[in-house]
Amino acid sequence: MKDPRLKPRAVRSPRGARVTEIEWGDGHKSIYPHAILRGYCPCAGCQGHSGEIRFIETTNDQQELDEISPVGGYAFALKWFDGHASGIYSFRFLRALCHCDECRSTEHGNPLPRL
Repeated sequence: MKDPRLKPRAVRSPRGARVTEIEWGDGHKSIYPHAILRGYCPCAGCQGHSGEIRFIETTNDQQELDEISPVGGYAFALKWFDGHASGIYSFRFLRALCHCDECRSTEHGNPLPRL
């Protein structure tokens, strides 16, 4: 059986909002500021080819999300209003981006990779 922590049940990202919410199969709700999603864009244009993920500062006009599309059963493609659309965010990557107190806690033994 697939890990329910990596299966989104609901995604909310109202037009004009500056956050996207994902409710996961285990009931956890992650809230992602668009500055974080765009700043950690995993595409090669943003991150290069080193395999290291680093935060890239963006401006407010680069942080408006236009569209979220599923990619297979493992990821979302995010398209931003400035036209940037090459980032494929795997569910594992998105879950690792959640930095709420529960996800940051080592008490829960979260085996998902940290950024």
